[in-house]
Amino acid sequence: MPFVKKVKSDAYFSRFQVKYRRRREGKTDYYARKRLVTQAKNKYNAPKYRLVVRFTNKDIICQIVYARLQGDFVLTSARSRELPRYGINHGLTNWTAAYATGLLVARRALTKLGLADKYEGVTEPDGTLTLTEALDEEDAPRPFKCYLDVGLKRTSTGSRVFGALKGASDGGIFIPHSNKRFPGYDAESKELDAETLKKYIFGGHVAEYMESLEEEDDERFKKQFSTYLADGVGSEDIEEIFQNAYAAIREDPTFKPSDKTKDWKAESLKYKKHRLTHEQRKTAIEAKIQAFKAGGEAMADADDEDDE
Repeated sequence: MPFVKKVKSDAYFSRFQVKYRRRREGKTDYYARKRLVTQAKNKYNAPKYRLVVRFTNKDIICQIVYARLQGDFVLTSARSRELPRYGINHGLTNWTAAYATGLLVARRALTKLGLADKYEGVTEPDGTLTLTEALDEEDAPRPFKCYLDVGLKRTSTGSRVFGALKGASDGGIFIPHSNKRFPGYDAESKELDAETLKKYIFGGHVAEYMESLEEEDDERFKKQFSTYLADGVGSEDIEEIFQNAYAAIREDPTFKPSDKTKDWKAESLKYKKHRLTHEQRKTAIEAKIQAFKAGGEAMADADDEDDE
């Protein structure tokens, strides 16, 4: 077959269909979203829930979201910035903080749905794979089910996104998953080292790094963990801090807004431009015309004086 040159004429461009805006911006993987959102046709008005986990430079955001034709709706959410309320004041973006945030959003969702007492999850994490199972009681509600939504984040073994997954699963939510992406999983033997995962759940990897850095480079240790040292937190205190925090989260997971130093709504309204009515616009235009005429007359008078 001879070479055929593709001519991009007006007819070609009139039929060209651009991709969705969020796909063009590189924000949404619609291939994955379609499978996370689409529900079976025989489940009328039963949405498919997603555990959406996102990371910023200073925060971890976990949301339980469901989709409708109007858009996505958030059932409940939690952020790692709320963790200081439970005693976790440092390292709010590490693996253990992701676990705590996942646990918080799970307990908050189950409390909102009235399932917190029936599905307590794993109260004493030991690093093993534990999926939430339905109760044996007759007429008992099934566990709340959702699927992990990682967005565009790379799903490598040991990633923090799976820390949030483990926290939500231990919190009592049923999330289908395996142990292949948790820290401590060996791809060759295909087994999970429960002790390694337990160490990550209670911040043991941070404590180990603190100890090794203190021995190797004391100056760098004091600089990197300056906020820990200022609060008197050492490597031996980290496990206890997270144990107490998990207990506090289970005791009271409800959201409490922080105290605002300013009324930010009133501050933002100061700079809002209100739309003028037709009469106001006409009046403003008339005022500009009169000002322009007055300026022209003043210039004409000045020219006459110069001529004299």
